[in-house]
Amino acid sequence: MTQTTRQHLTKKMASRACLAAAVAASSRGGVSAFGTSSIGRSGLMARSLSSISSNNLFSSYPPSTTHATSINKNDLSNRISSVAPSRSFQLNMSTVAAGATTARRVKTAEAEVSDEQVSIKGWVRTVRKQKTLAFVEVNDGSNLSGIQCVLPFDSVDEDTMKEIDNLTTGCSIHAVGQIIKSQGGKQAVELSASSLRIVGTCPGDTFPLAKKRHSLEYLRTIAHLRPRTNTIAAVARVRSTLAGSIHKFFQGEGFNYVQTPLITASDCEGAGEMFRVTTLDIDDVASLPRAKDEEGKELAGVDYAEDFFGKAAFLTVSGQLGGETHACALGDVYTFGPTFRAENSQTTRHLAEFWMVEPEMAFADLTSAMDNAEAMLKACVGDVIEKCEEDLEFFGKFFDKGLKVRLDKLVSKPFVRCSYRDAIKHLQEEIAKDPSKWQFPDVEFGTDLATEHERWLAETKFDSAVFVYNYPKSIKAFYMRDNDEDGGETVNAMDLLVPGVGELVGGSQREERMDVLVEKMKELDLDVEDYWWYLDLRRFGSVPHAGYGLGFERLVTYVCGIENIRDAIAFPRYPGNAEF
Repeated sequence: MTQTTRQHLTKKMASRACLAAAVAASSRGGVSAFGTSSIGRSGLMARSLSSISSNNLFSSYPPSTTHATSINKNDLSNRISSVAPSRSFQLNMSTVAAGATTARRVKTAEAEVSDEQVSIKGWVRTVRKQKTLAFVEVNDGSNLSGIQCVLPFDSVDEDTMKEIDNLTTGCSIHAVGQIIKSQGGKQAVELSASSLRIVGTCPGDTFPLAKKRHSLEYLRTIAHLRPRTNTIAAVARVRSTLAGSIHKFFQGEGFNYVQTPLITASDCEGAGEMFRVTTLDIDDVASLPRAKDEEGKELAGVDYAEDFFGKAAFLTVSGQLGGETHACALGDVYTFGPTFRAENSQTTRHLAEFWMVEPEMAFADLTSAMDNAEAMLKACVGDVIEKCEEDLEFFGKFFDKGLKVRLDKLVSKPFVRCSYRDAIKHLQEEIAKDPSKWQFPDVEFGTDLATEHERWLAETKFDSAVFVYNYPKSIKAFYMRDNDEDGGETVNAMDLLVPGVGELVGGSQREERMDVLVEKMKELDLDVEDYWWYLDLRRFGSVPHAGYGLGFERLVTYVCGIENIRDAIAFPRYPGNAEF
């Protein structure tokens, strides 16, 4: 550890110790960890933390028995953890320092009738002023409806009266008062405010989010502000709930969470649609190192041996291959992180940067993967139904009137399982009735199902989530296990199709036989040497294993009932757009 690092760590520990001591003192009526003092809460907090030298706490690093006063380093560490300031305390530090009475902060989603003075902090949606009182609708992001703050003019101070005159849509405020039963019919409770302060002003004449309904297309141009709208805020809350539920499900099933690299030299899908990572100066083409043949003659390509990683590198399209390495040691694992695809697609279903959930299970087959995927989706969607009722009602009202019924059906009804060959037969029979209704009427064995085919199967044929399995080898990735029963014409793969979206999950049993895997890689012109480590999993203790990938943004669009995947992520990346 360098001297600079040591000094920085000592200062940081000193600051935390001082803050913890102040909190502890406030709860003991002024007895400080630095000695008994008559200084009260406001006096302690008003003191500059920097006025207490770190040398008064630790004379050197790491000391063996050095004391700040009567507290040694270990005791102080325990003290810090036991009295670490809560979020509400941190938010109220300026009020405490000023000597004012503090009020516990509550989120609007948790507001309940109480005699206690509480604090509401958020952003103003609307302001209505009458002769004797004002109504201010405040939203803090914790729920859709926010809370109405009622400010009777005869019960607030002069400063609050001045602030009321300056309130505008979009400004941030801090209001204090009591949560009471609402006298209106639109909300159950409201804040009877005794004081209100503007934290951050918002000029109404330039604020892009006036009180009207904006198109989702327009909101994408102001992605930094669109979380303040009902739609995008509701999407964000549902997305957060889904993410937490995914972790909860896999952790509850005994899976280990693995973080696989974003930079890779391997093309997991074998499609070649990858973003290149390089530190070579591509603006100076003449300076790029040229690849050479064995005789030293320059070739057309770049010599990536001279690049940062010593070889060509890319942003990953999947964490699957890395996940397999840990599954072959830990048993069951999952990854959950960003992936990238350089596919020039402007559809409502594709992003260039998106998140994937990818479990891998050792000693498992395709049936194991389908069972796990079904259980995971039922658990996660069930959590959203339970925790995001208000947001789902909003989506059902403005985006998909059948949303609640569809989600309830997914949770309660077993998923259908249909072979690819049978799915093709069903489609051929339906298309033959009137081919003109279909954009892609030509369907046969080997056809990569289009979205219209997938949605017909899920929405019309089965009216259910449906696993289609045993796909043709020619349209699936190299790592999928060949089926023995049909001579390797199909692979042990599946896609989960759901109403309203189409494909939501794709998975397979992985090819554990090394000789078969090497031959498949050669057929696809993949450099076997690039995958030496992946092949080692087959050399040393190979096991049958399976897994799948869930496109997280597609799950969000499905659960929210929104059409465009660009509204399911905070800052969408797609061809021609990398703003914010």
